[in-house]
Amino acid sequence: MLSRFGKTVVFLLALTISAFAQTVPAGTHITVRTDSQISSASAHVGQSFRANLVKDLVVNGKTIAKADAPAKGKVTHAKSSGRLHAPGEVTIRLTSIQLKDGKTLAVSTSGFRAKGKSHTKSNVTKIGGGAAAGALIGGLAGGGKGALIGTAVGAGAGTGVAAATGKEEALIHAETAITFTTTANAAGK
Repeated sequence: MLSRFGKTVVFLLALTISAFAQTVPAGTHITVRTDSQISSASAHVGQSFRANLVKDLVVNGKTIAKADAPAKGKVTHAKSSGRLHAPGEVTIRLTSIQLKDGKTLAVSTSGFRAKGKSHTKSNVTKIGGGAAAGALIGGLAGGGKGALIGTAVGAGAGTGVAAATGKEEALIHAETAITFTTTANAAGK
């Protein structure tokens, strides 16, 4: 059994060790730059990505990770684009950073979500343009009745063009700077 003096020494030693631990509190902003492109067309949940810190990570006035330090993350949501609706989506989170002492610190962060642009404007243009062109050709060829038929045929053709070219994937380009926020305290030894 430890004496009172021994217990005090053990307590002080534990306190000293915990003071040297690298701690990143919840709510800390960490900005990284992605190494490669991430696309909703090919990404899958659990896929990892690499990044580098944009600037030094400073906690309580102490630099714990230097700019350009490696970081890793993963895809937490991926949905490919539909042809005429539902643009692609991809969400990523940061999972770890390398500290200046070379050790890896696991982190839990908020997600960064990218969404492909809306199909609506592009589809309306393609379908409406097809209908207008069909009406013009039909009107020239067959008068009023031809214009009506041409409108339907043109709209159908425009819909076909929209379906053939209508994927709107979400992209996170290589070299994109993204700021994540830690959602829990992270401590490294």
